Amino acid sequence: MQKSNPLERPVNARCRLVIGVTSDQTCLVLHARVRAFQQAGYEVILVCSPGRFLNQLVEVSGVDAYPLPMKRAISPLNDLRSLLALWLLLLRIRPYVVEFSTPKAGLLGSIASLLANVPCRIYLLRGLKLETAHGLKRRVLLLAERIAAACAHHILCNSESLKALAVQLRIAPAAKISVLADGSSSGVDLVRFCPGHSCVRDALEIPRHAKVFGFAGRLTRDKGIAEFLLAFERLQHDAIPCYALLVGWFDEAEDELEDELKARLRNHPRIRLTGYVADTAPYYRAMDIFVLPTRREGFPNAILEAAATRLPVISSLCTGARDAVVPEVTGLLVEPGNVDALTDAMSKLLCEESRCLRMGAAARIWVERHYSMDRVLAEHVDFYKNRTGAAINEWDAAPEAV
Repeated sequence: MQKSNPLERPVNARCRLVIGVTSDQTCLVLHARVRAFQQAGYEVILVCSPGRFLNQLVEVSGVDAYPLPMKRAISPLNDLRSLLALWLLLLRIRPYVVEFSTPKAGLLGSIASLLANVPCRIYLLRGLKLETAHGLKRRVLLLAERIAAACAHHILCNSESLKALAVQLRIAPAAKISVLADGSSSGVDLVRFCPGHSCVRDALEIPRHAKVFGFAGRLTRDKGIAEFLLAFERLQHDAIPCYALLVGWFDEAEDELEDELKARLRNHPRIRLTGYVADTAPYYRAMDIFVLPTRREGFPNAILEAAATRLPVISSLCTGARDAVVPEVTGLLVEPGNVDALTDAMSKLLCEESRCLRMGAAARIWVERHYSMDRVLAEHVDFYKNRTGAAINEWDAAPEAV
């Protein structure tokens, strides 16, 4: 669904920014970012696989979009078709700056923008899928990251730990990689995500006196859902009644949950599954403790949203997630995949209400200080303006510039 053709309007191409991602699901975290660049004077054009989340973003923001199918899994023939389509599209649009992110769009978009001679090419590294891959697949994913990084002028990482890993894996030299603000690509809306009243418990038949462990995001293996379920089941023997509120959907990705695990989640009497919800803010307010036992991240938005809602957070010591929690201050961190450690952390916070309240209050203050949406997006817009201006000057000074 292409909203309109920007080539038909007399727009200054030097303000044209192409943002490309693989799956339309990523559009869920692009709304504020797109709006910030639009307000800064950029004409934003989206490129990603077609889907309802792309349609929603186009409808809300009025941004132009070019749906272009891209397979998340390795698919050489389809990838070649997508690369050709991206290259031809960039030749038509002629942007001065592009931002590609997520593994497949990052690779194909970076190559296509190099071939199209885009003056300012930015690769936004949101995470490394290769962290949970093994063998040949891991080597292929690592090669893809190195190629994407080599084709870009600048690499932005969502967190300091992600940058450190990228340097360690020799994806790119440290001098080429930046982390803006204190991490994150959009920050958090502190007005929308805040403590307050919620009718969610009543709607989902969760007793008001029960403690609720919450989760928000895709329900997949890499998010640690299997470990979450095992730890939660162990806590059913404690005297304090507790429920689990899982806000998200079963994603049909490469790390999709097994059918048996899905059935256990659906059938558990104290687990509530919401599926996709457009506004997650009221659901955070129905939680007491937020749990994200993820195996890999870039920088988890869900932790910022939970912290802004004044919730203590339990997450893992994996890349990205460890940047989003101040240990023993805003929450607890455990080894990824360690069910015993996760159970122990959940049990501790379940039994210590005063500790939860202190951590939740500290989390809100910490997020306000470091991750407000206005602060994070302002730094990103300034970075793009500075790099775009430099690229335009070099382009115009070149003898072959038209």
